[in-house]
Amino acid sequence: MDFSFSSSFSLFFLTFWLSSLPRTATARGGERSLDFSGFMEHKLAYYSRKLSEDQQPTIGADVARGYMTNVELEKAVVEFGQRCSHISRIYSIGKSVEGVPLWVIEISDKPGQEEAEPAFKFIGNVHGDEPVGRELLLLLANWLCDNYQKNSLATLIIKNVHLHILPTMNPDGFSLRRRNNANNVDLNRDFPDQFFPLNDDLDSRQPETKAIMSWLKERSFTGSASLHGGALVANYPWDGSQDKRKEYYACPDDKAFQHMASAYSRSHYNMSLSQEFVGGITNGAFWYPIYGGMQDWNYIHAGCFELTLEISDVKWPSADELPVLWEYNRMSMLNLVASLVKTGIHGRIFSSYNGRPLPASITIKGINYTVKAGRSFGDYHRILAPGESYEVSHDMTWGRPRQGVCESAFQCDSPKFAKKEMVPPL
Repeated sequence: MDFSFSSSFSLFFLTFWLSSLPRTATARGGERSLDFSGFMEHKLAYYSRKLSEDQQPTIGADVARGYMTNVELEKAVVEFGQRCSHISRIYSIGKSVEGVPLWVIEISDKPGQEEAEPAFKFIGNVHGDEPVGRELLLLLANWLCDNYQKNSLATLIIKNVHLHILPTMNPDGFSLRRRNNANNVDLNRDFPDQFFPLNDDLDSRQPETKAIMSWLKERSFTGSASLHGGALVANYPWDGSQDKRKEYYACPDDKAFQHMASAYSRSHYNMSLSQEFVGGITNGAFWYPIYGGMQDWNYIHAGCFELTLEISDVKWPSADELPVLWEYNRMSMLNLVASLVKTGIHGRIFSSYNGRPLPASITIKGINYTVKAGRSFGDYHRILAPGESYEVSHDMTWGRPRQGVCESAFQCDSPKFAKKEMVPPL
């Protein structure tokens, strides 16, 4: 049977056929993957970037009442920057399809300055009809500002981490009160994918997706989390499986991701008590596979450990529930960011001859993943599950071998070396 899609009639047939299939509950980027194989599956994955929204329910204006509009959100971001200028910087990473700036709040005791510290980012409102995250992230920023030098956790984060907050990745979808962006594309299906080469088509990449990708080319992030709605669980890689089946498909840092997800879930009011997800966490492919997601792209291409956090069973709850949702998630967000400095290994790699940072990489024996040291300071920040002993190696033999010295995590005196390190429990 010929499954090629060469006409508008074929696309109409595909839409009709998909709509006739039974529906299932959705979250983490929407429709559960259908179990197809071969060429047809690739075509479906490509078209689903635009078709997944066609059957989404319409959200009335009354549901949006009490949530900040895009204009109000921008005003809140600007006002925060003015009120908390001693610990913040406001900048834009690009614009949406409709030209709405994608504003980021950077929070640090030295905002805008490069330091040998880990960086973490929160991204909200990836899907337009999941707006809880954009509200909670503004509350988080204001809480940190109000509690700096008063609360030990707030002070720890601001002094030791560069926190970047993007309240909304999809302002157009929010205005339209729908999941997809203004071009009707699901942004959590729009990233390059290790299993779907068709998603590498640059011509179809959305401006919001391009903004995220460019952002991570310019700046190194150790950890990250995107905030979604429609379930209550902390999701970690891989999001897809090689054979497209619903199965546990572990990435090289599976233990570290389980630790990150558990750090969020255990700090939450009731996420860890889930009857559906053991401990309130899940491997993405084991829940249901998706392709073209932002989470896996971060880990593969940007060296960033990202979680997908489902923080509300209802995608767009009444605004009256936001204070409660904030209290349920506040300690989870804070502890997740603080875990960057409370565990893992951290250090610097520099030349013993002139003290300059060296372009080295960090590897852990038994884990097929490499973390690169920063260019400016030679600093590295490697997330690892606590309570275990690891053999840590640094390698700069890809260039001209040079003698180096490492500080903090271990000492070295050759271009390639290894030493066992114990990452203490929290």
